[in-house]
Amino acid sequence: MPGDAVPGDAVPPLLADAVWPAVPSGALVLVPVGSTEQHGPHLPLDTDTVVARAVARRTADALATGPYGPPLVTPALAFGASGEHAGFPGTVSIGHEALRAVVVELARSLSLWASRIVFVNGHGGNTATLDGALALLRTEGHDAVWAGCEAPGGDAHAGRTETSLLLHLEPERVRLDAAVAGDTRPLPVLLPELTARGVRAVSASGVLGDPSGATAEEGRRTLAAMVSATLRGITAWTPDTHGRLTDPGAGSPLTLSAASNTPNASKGVRR
Repeated sequence: MPGDAVPGDAVPPLLADAVWPAVPSGALVLVPVGSTEQHGPHLPLDTDTVVARAVARRTADALATGPYGPPLVTPALAFGASGEHAGFPGTVSIGHEALRAVVVELARSLSLWASRIVFVNGHGGNTATLDGALALLRTEGHDAVWAGCEAPGGDAHAGRTETSLLLHLEPERVRLDAAVAGDTRPLPVLLPELTARGVRAVSASGVLGDPSGATAEEGRRTLAAMVSATLRGITAWTPDTHGRLTDPGAGSPLTLSAASNTPNASKGVRR
């Protein structure tokens, strides 16, 4: 059974690296949730997944001596609800219903040996699905929650914020020579058309924002802020009715703000 660890066995932070006798019963488990979708002509399709994985791993490192023992980070869920980006080749969306089913079944399975579960979300299009899935899971008695990778003040998609994050995390994968500015209007102005017709209707490049001025240092600061907010939310453990962790430092749920895609824009488009 999990928890019957052999004395001296170290529990690796990544679940995929573990052997079953070393997996502790009652662990805190973090599940990165991202997407595979266009991020302009200069950022890789897995940008959201890269960010969610980085936030989850750094959060787990910071909680290594916490009350639930060293947290475990699962392999990332790399496909999400990305229908708003369907007009661009390379985008792979499994849609809201499939994503909801995967999240629910992952949590039910993890709950057989894990004590608490945190889905760390890097894609705004997953928000509504996670709200519904985690609300259901909590009514079933699972201590599962979710948190968004917050970047207050960031632009909407593949702009300066995400470009800076990738310059910090995986600079060799950023094609700065191909970066272009997209539609820079505020998201509330863009949202009606995004909801009805998708991203391509407002930006031929897929960029919502302007990558100009992005730096690795800005990305480092943004990532540190994301991790700090996630840590505060996990430490407080005060989820709202949708299972979203709240940040006691900000007094609001840990959901995606402007950074990383267009929250809920996929409601009016396929998937």
